[in-house]
Amino acid sequence: MSSRLIALLRGDDDSGNAIIEFVYLAILMMVPLVYVLLTVFRVQGAAYAVSSAAREAGRVYATSESPDDAYERAFAAASIVMADSGLELSRSQLSIDCEGCLEPGSTVPVVIEYDVGLPLLPRFLDGEAPASVQVTSHHLEVVDRFQAGPGQP
Repeated sequence: MSSRLIALLRGDDDSGNAIIEFVYLAILMMVPLVYVLLTVFRVQGAAYAVSSAAREAGRVYATSESPDDAYERAFAAASIVMADSGLELSRSQLSIDCEGCLEPGSTVPVVIEYDVGLPLLPRFLDGEAPASVQVTSHHLEVVDRFQAGPGQP
């Protein structure tokens, strides 16, 4: 009998196992890699949205006629920008600390803090593990020096 036939009868033949081992290892390596990529893409998309929303909120606030409606206009502008990226903004996430900042030459500081949820995370881990990544954007908008001050024609 040939040595190949003896190996087959004993079960010592390893032919075909390399493909199975490669597929098994590829799946073990690819699943975590895909999860990491999904997480990075989601956080990066939210970072772009938060940055743009802070910039637009500052611009709208700085061009407002009165301080009374400035925050509402800024919140509406930031909400529209966030909605374009499929995200929702709440009033507690938008902070504009402004005392008399609509005077010509003054600055309007805008801060938006947004929590990005991790993808494919089960609901029962919400309170147990860190289930989100916080993305923050700071923007400082300068009020035009040649603009009329509040209440001036």
